[in-house]
Amino acid sequence: MTQILTFLGKGGTARTFCAIAAAKLLASQGKRVLLAGLAEPELSILLGTTLAADPQEIAPNLQVVQFQTSALLERSWEDVKKLEAQYLRTPILKEVFGQELAVLPGMDSALALNAIRQYDESGKYDTIVYNGTGDSSTLRSLGLPESLSWYLRRFRQLFVNSDLGKAISESPFIQPLVSTFFNVNWTADNFAQPTNTANNLLEKGKAALADPKRMAAFLVTTQDPIEVATARYLWGSAQQVGLTVGGVLLVNSDTDANLSPEFAPLPVSVVPDLKAGDWQPLMNALPDFVAQAVQAPKPIEIDVPSRQVRLFLPGFDKKQVKLTQFGPEVTVEAGDQRRNIVLPPALSGKSVAGAKFQNNYLIISF
Repeated sequence: MTQILTFLGKGGTARTFCAIAAAKLLASQGKRVLLAGLAEPELSILLGTTLAADPQEIAPNLQVVQFQTSALLERSWEDVKKLEAQYLRTPILKEVFGQELAVLPGMDSALALNAIRQYDESGKYDTIVYNGTGDSSTLRSLGLPESLSWYLRRFRQLFVNSDLGKAISESPFIQPLVSTFFNVNWTADNFAQPTNTANNLLEKGKAALADPKRMAAFLVTTQDPIEVATARYLWGSAQQVGLTVGGVLLVNSDTDANLSPEFAPLPVSVVPDLKAGDWQPLMNALPDFVAQAVQAPKPIEIDVPSRQVRLFLPGFDKKQVKLTQFGPEVTVEAGDQRRNIVLPPALSGKSVAGAKFQNNYLIISF
C-alpha cells in the first residue's frame, strides 16, 4: 500500500526543504520513495541534478520525477483517442496530435493528480512525496475525485430523468437512428463502460483521500503571523476536501510554545532550516508521518444513532461557514472550498434540524 504525503504552507523554499528531507528520510529507512515535483527549477537546484519527465534514481530507494504538463498531456491524449475509437466508427481526433496541444489553465493540476494515481497503482513505491504548490490549488487537485464524483452522480441522474434520457433508453427507434446518423457504435454496455470505469477510479481516489494511512498532508510554517494564518486557513480547507492534516512543521524556531494553541490538537515539530546542504539535521527532526496522521482528527464523522454529522473545520469561525441542503445531500461552504456530503441511507432524505459551530467542529443534526 502506497502512502502519499504532501506539504502545505505559504510560498517559499521551506516546504520544498521539508519534502526533500522527508523523501530522503523515508528512503534511508528502506522504503521505496518517489519524490514528485512540478516543472519549476527549485527542486532541481536543491537536489543538484537535472530532473526529467520520467522517474530517475538519485539515491538508493529514492527516485525523482518532474511533472511536465506538456508531456503528461501527450500521454493522456493517446488514451482519449483510444477511448473515442471505441464509440465512433470514424474517429475525428485521430488527426490531432498530443505534441501540438496547448496547455489550458487547470490542466497541470488534473494531469499531475492523474500521474500520481498511475504511480500509486504501479506498485513500485511505498511512499510518494508530492511537492506541489502547497496552496488551495493543490487541495483542489487532491479533492478532484470528490468533486468529479458529484458532477458525474448529479448530472447523470438528471439526464436519466430527462425526457431525452427516457427516450433514448426506452425507445426502440432512437438507438438505431443515433447509430446510423451519428456513426456511433451504440450498445447499452458500450456507454455504461466509461461511466462505470470513471466511477471506479473516483471511488478509489475518494477512499485513498479518506484514509490517513494512504494520504496525508503536513503544514509548514514559521512564526510569522501571516504564515501562521495561511497555514491555519489551509488546514481548514484541507478538511473540506477530506484530506487529513497530520501535524505542523515549525521551521527555524527555538520553541513551539507560542504556536501550539494555534494548531491544537495537532503536534508541532520544530525543524531547522537547511544549512550548507546538510540534510541530516532536518531529517532527524522530522516526525513519524504515519503515526501522526492516524492520530489526527478525522475531517468528517457521521454518527447515525445520534443523527449527527461532525466536520472538523479549524481555521474558520461560524461567520465563514455556510450550510445548505438540496435534496439528499448537504453542502458545506467554508472559505473558498465547498463540500457536498452524501448522507448514509439512514439519514438520506431527512432535513437538517440544526447546526452549531463548537470547538472547531461544525455539528449538523438531523
